[in-house]
Amino acid sequence: MILYEYPFNERIRTYLRLEHLFRRLGELVPADSALSHHYALVTIFEIMDVAARADLKSDVLRDLEKHKSAFNSYRGNPAISEVALDQIVTQLERHFATLNALSGKAGQSLTDNEWLMSIRSRAGIPGGTCEFDLPAYHAWQHLPSSVRRNDLERWSSTLSPLAAAIFLLLKLLRDADVPYKVMAAGGQFLQNLPQGRSFQLLRLRIDPALGLIPEISGNRLMVSVRLMRHAADDRLHASAEDAPFELTLCA
Repeated sequence: MILYEYPFNERIRTYLRLEHLFRRLGELVPADSALSHHYALVTIFEIMDVAARADLKSDVLRDLEKHKSAFNSYRGNPAISEVALDQIVTQLERHFATLNALSGKAGQSLTDNEWLMSIRSRAGIPGGTCEFDLPAYHAWQHLPSSVRRNDLERWSSTLSPLAAAIFLLLKLLRDADVPYKVMAAGGQFLQNLPQGRSFQLLRLRIDPALGLIPEISGNRLMVSVRLMRHAADDRLHASAEDAPFELTLCA
């Protein structure tokens, strides 16, 4: 099954983008090739760009505190394990304290590294990191892979508190609701959302054997899914087939 996710607000959209970048970084850093480490460094710069949003850190801290309060409200409920509650509340408190201890925005300390910033300023230019533009960077790429990896781990460690907090928040959001099966009649699916709940994320799983691609749109009142097919002309065409998929609405 292929999973597609659709955020209902800008905050969750930012979280998903950062999660995507952190996962990419996690795959590139352990590699050995200089090319992988180049793209790892570019990914660090992308994370810094996304994390530069002024209210991101406060949003994450507020969400951690909100979840902590919600879990603490379950204390004394005989249907809830106190041990499990203690574990998740401890995680929330640890991530809150670690992120809150960072001064400024995530990755702020990296902006004081002139060598990194010289690369960052050229990385957005097509071919801007060639050896004749950045000879020092060219020399770094010829260092042993273990040395480059240690550098990347040191630089990315300043972003780790943000990564850990976002991974936990998205896990809690995804685990909050259960999937159910629906049918797109004639390739279209519409659903009115129940009032009184503020949904933040839609998750859709569809069988890749169907060869269909969902185009998702939604707001606080309604969700719409239109199934498309990638044709031989390299264009997406609307499908008129009935097709099943799995849907989860996370509040």
